[in-house]
Amino acid sequence: MKKDFETLIEEAIDNVRQDRNQTKNLLKDLIQYIAASETRHKETGITAAKYVETLQRSNEQLVKIAALKRKEETDNTNLSDEDRDEIFKELNEVVK
Repeated sequence: MKKDFETLIEEAIDNVRQDRNQTKNLLKDLIQYIAASETRHKETGITAAKYVETLQRSNEQLVKIAALKRKEETDNTNLSDEDRDEIFKELNEVVK
């Protein structure tokens, strides 16, 4: 059964939130690991930066979804195919 756009957006938002929670937990664990010694910081600094980058990208995705939803509500029009393609493309980048 084909899902409507609203359902797909809700699913995407749920996925972003789940990914954020998982990334936050990984980052917390990594911070505790790093705190044990400076050597560990050198070993895992790039990984920590990737976790933070993932959180930043998910924030950007949520802002874009909110902007598109607001545009839809204020314009009282549907999103263009281009807008849909762009948001799904960027959501897929977050999941990768």
